[in-house]
Amino acid sequence: MNLYRIETGQAQRRAAVTAWLDGLEFVEQALRELIVTAWVSVWVSSTHETLEDMPYSMAVPDYPLMRHVNEVTRTGLALARLSKKEWGDTIDLATLVPTLILHDVDKPLLFGRKNGKVEPLPLCRELSHGVVGAMILKELGFAHPIVSAVANHAASAPFHGGTVEAYVLHYADFFVSDHVLRNAGLEPFYQKHGR
Repeated sequence: MNLYRIETGQAQRRAAVTAWLDGLEFVEQALRELIVTAWVSVWVSSTHETLEDMPYSMAVPDYPLMRHVNEVTRTGLALARLSKKEWGDTIDLATLVPTLILHDVDKPLLFGRKNGKVEPLPLCRELSHGVVGAMILKELGFAHPIVSAVANHAASAPFHGGTVEAYVLHYADFFVSDHVLRNAGLEPFYQKHGR
């Protein structure tokens, strides 16, 4: 069984992904192309006809993955700027930006839509969120810190990365996710500590 296929994709798909993603301007062209290839590969390997159809989660089915990815990217970049200004942290944008943009790259392979409802796909019961994304990124040749941060960013991961970029991803992702959950009347992650 092939979980996904690496595909550069047609110009139209690449243009759609490039137009969607915030933050690409902060990385060099070669890395930008790899990021786009990762998303195109997942898109063509998924059950989703359009990027807009890709869900963020079953809990908030009307919140699109496209919006989540861009909100996390913008939030992460804002945290990076603050971290540098307030604490003098050195943050590598060539690591941070792909980490932010690609953190949920496997979700289109984990969740699908049926009769308007978001449901887990079979792969969701086989591999934890982040693992397939890390596999794709490793195969595409992304640097280990990016692969590791994506593999271990989920709340259910047994441990989380130790780089400052992984740290920024964690807070950006959970800040955005908690905002969405709160607005949907659901319990945010920050209130689930210890459960």
